[in-house]
Amino acid sequence: MKEDKQINQMSPLTWAYVGDAVYELYVRYYLVDNTNLKPNNLHKEAIKYVKAKAQAEILYKLQDYLTEEEQDIVRRARNTQNHHLPKNANVQEYMYATALEGLIGYLYLTKQNDRLDEIFKIILNNSSVN
Repeated sequence: MKEDKQINQMSPLTWAYVGDAVYELYVRYYLVDNTNLKPNNLHKEAIKYVKAKAQAEILYKLQDYLTEEEQDIVRRARNTQNHHLPKNANVQEYMYATALEGLIGYLYLTKQNDRLDEIFKIILNNSSVN
């Protein structure tokens, strides 16, 4: 795995690429561990957490729990030029969703697993995702 210095020099969109997968895995694990839903309903429930609008709302609620360094990572990921046009979200929601995924990816790549677990506990236990 790359050193922290190399990870810091990566595009925040690379962090978000990794963060997207990590975030979805955490959500799926949480749903399997905490519900008795069948796969189709697991998928429907997971979508409530992984859609851009929900991720943007989650990041907004998470702001007070983030360190200064994490807030900087979020800013970098949010402000990175992305030429992808979102299908089911407005541009601002998409930027904030990318920022959340960027933070998750950065923490994962820098092996800050304890902090990643803390953030997911906050996200999954205090979320009012509908």
